[in-house]
Amino acid sequence: MSYSTEQIADMVKPTFLHRKIYTDPAIFELEMERIWGGSWIFIGHESQVPNAGDYITLNYGHLPVVMVRDKQLNIHVLHNRCGHKGAKIVDKRDGHVNAFRCCYHGWTYALDGTLAGVPNMKGYEGTGFDRSDPRYNMQKLARYDSYRGFVFASMNPRAPDLKEWMGGAATVMDNLCDRSPEGEVEVAGGVLRYEHECNWKLFLENLNDTMHPMIVHKSVVDAANDYIATLPEDSARRDEAEIIPPFGASYEVFESTGITGFRYGHHYDGGETSIHADYSVDPDYERAMLAAYGADRTREILTYNTHNTLYYPSLTIKSAIQNIRVVRPIAVDKTIIETWSFRLKGAPDSLLQRTLLYSRLINANGSMVGPDDLTAYFRVQQGLASTGNDWIEMHRNFGQDEDQGDRLVNGGTSDLDMRTQYAAWKAYMTNDTPLANQEAQAS
Repeated sequence: MSYSTEQIADMVKPTFLHRKIYTDPAIFELEMERIWGGSWIFIGHESQVPNAGDYITLNYGHLPVVMVRDKQLNIHVLHNRCGHKGAKIVDKRDGHVNAFRCCYHGWTYALDGTLAGVPNMKGYEGTGFDRSDPRYNMQKLARYDSYRGFVFASMNPRAPDLKEWMGGAATVMDNLCDRSPEGEVEVAGGVLRYEHECNWKLFLENLNDTMHPMIVHKSVVDAANDYIATLPEDSARRDEAEIIPPFGASYEVFESTGITGFRYGHHYDGGETSIHADYSVDPDYERAMLAAYGADRTREILTYNTHNTLYYPSLTIKSAIQNIRVVRPIAVDKTIIETWSFRLKGAPDSLLQRTLLYSRLINANGSMVGPDDLTAYFRVQQGLASTGNDWIEMHRNFGQDEDQGDRLVNGGTSDLDMRTQYAAWKAYMTNDTPLANQEAQAS
């Protein structure tokens, strides 16, 4: 089924969403074209390709791409496609090459994608074939750029500059990197990657939905508290007490954290406080931070606590925990979620161990918390097949958003995050300018 711009616009109302945005494959394909093709999408981190010739591969929406560092140490994001017959050039997830070579006819490419060699060139003599014509290169994506080592790309040549697109949400990425005594982070270890049988937007909606934790995660929080109560005060396993129980915090606690929404669909929970605010500080880490930044700046960095920050539509980060989750949509009811952990350069190993522990307890497919959420997503996806009611509501604290110019702020249990996302969704899908306010949704 095809949809007019007016029909798409009618699917997002100030306090309601039509169920078809989660269930209709035609809507999903339009999202791949207009949102994933029009926005900035997270590709990877510079530390994943530290040396010339290092590369990673991934799918940008439906399209295979490769991120590579060239011999001048510049990073490029290229279509993973031969300029001859169109074969996929690189099949491994990551690796190292001196040049790219197509497996089909042996065309070779420099690390910046420029065609370098064609076998048996005499067959092209007098044909008009020009090996220097850029159409035969591995094509570069329309835009790519990095911020604090995080590489994004866009298929949209008219996309705003990356920093403009990030807006005020860039402060959270700054905080993630500034938590390193050296001001830099690097990917550590492998990836937790597992499939979610649901629409990609359900995962994003849940990030800062603070009305669900005390319901969805009650059993695991109760079990964790019962277990922790049996441990002696000096037990080495008490570190888990800082991770699991906050997921069962009260409505009042989550309300106090607040939600901040930005243009282009970004948002975060917390800032002055979050469920990570009471984490203990390793004395060796504190000393390293004080030596690097001094007392005032160290306090400023470590007391800025957000829970989840979304860079809509593809990346979510936890600066206090130093991990990210990346969204890779596959189909209208299938999504891959990747979790990557980061090392704070110059910090003691205990910080990375806490990051890895958090990911195992919260984000892994066999974790104690993540499967609770996944069950809810799956049941929502199943329930939305019902025609009993076509609409999903998002009324909480509607009309109470505080406009601070470049951002909107509301209580932590509000639906501001939903309204922020779907203002952007509507704008991308109708080729309008994404705004983060209710007026944009109502127009």
